[in-house]
Amino acid sequence: MSTKGGIVAAGNWIVDKTKIIDGYPTQDSLANIELEECNNGGGPFNILCDLAKLGATFPLQGVGLIGSDAEGDWVLDHCQAVGIDTSLLCRHPTAPTSYTDVMTVRSSGRRTFFHQPGANRHLAAGHFDWSKMNARIFYLGYIGLLDALDASDPEHGTLAARVLREAGQRGFLRVVDLVSVERPDYAKVVSPALPEIDILVCNEVEAERITGHATRDDSDRHLESGLRDAALALLRGGVGRWVVIHLSEGAYARSTTGEEIWQGRVNLPKDQIAGAAGAGDAFAAGLLLGVHEGWEMPQSLQMGVCTAAASLRSASTSGGITSASESLSLGDAWGYIAFP
Repeated sequence: MSTKGGIVAAGNWIVDKTKIIDGYPTQDSLANIELEECNNGGGPFNILCDLAKLGATFPLQGVGLIGSDAEGDWVLDHCQAVGIDTSLLCRHPTAPTSYTDVMTVRSSGRRTFFHQPGANRHLAAGHFDWSKMNARIFYLGYIGLLDALDASDPEHGTLAARVLREAGQRGFLRVVDLVSVERPDYAKVVSPALPEIDILVCNEVEAERITGHATRDDSDRHLESGLRDAALALLRGGVGRWVVIHLSEGAYARSTTGEEIWQGRVNLPKDQIAGAAGAGDAFAAGLLLGVHEGWEMPQSLQMGVCTAAASLRSASTSGGITSASESLSLGDAWGYIAFP
């Protein structure tokens, strides 16, 4: 494993275009946009921005594909403003930068999403210039939402698995994050990559979709046994070190050596919660900070739930993130719920 420092994050680069509207219109009707803003979106973009705000002192580098358009320029400017290396962000000549229109009704806070996959669809193995990556951790997100990398490969199952094999051969600690995308072949797309993953981060829905083990009951209460069974199935599927499952109640981690760790979420008061956008990626960013710094898994999980709690204080993906010490202070101030 590499002794060098830094995190390379690859995958979906998305611009979230949040629009506050006065009501959700019926078909053929009109609603007014009262406020709009752009925010970072997608796993690698969110995680690198979150790590920068947490105060990461190691190099942060992005790998991906954006369009040759104004949104692509915005991504580059936003990254460079927070110190993210964009030298491996390639630009597609015709496909637009991926974006999501997030329509939020002012009175209710309910959101509706319209997503443009854009250039992310074309991210392929040839866009990974390994000679220019100099880091300890290689992060990929999101398998299942990257058309070219999700395509089949005769030797490795999928092209994503091929890319992860290459990362492993080059000494990177490989961390993969999933997304709760609706597709009937979800398990088929994810499973080939499992043997090429050192740490898998997913939520309980994603874990259930891959393994078939129910993680919640009919009353939407988490199932302790289901989480255990799902994590064990993912490890048996090939994950090399840890499976980390996060959910609204907290996080559960299980290792290949049988170690189990449960961490409840921060008991943040409801009046401090502005939105959940980006909370899963914030958890992953906190976890990655701990893993990179060589912390034990209990400390890393605690950093993850505290970063997620900080994220909840803003409606935007990274607006609520503060320094690592300030994020941890949320746990000290409000405590953690009992979990499981």
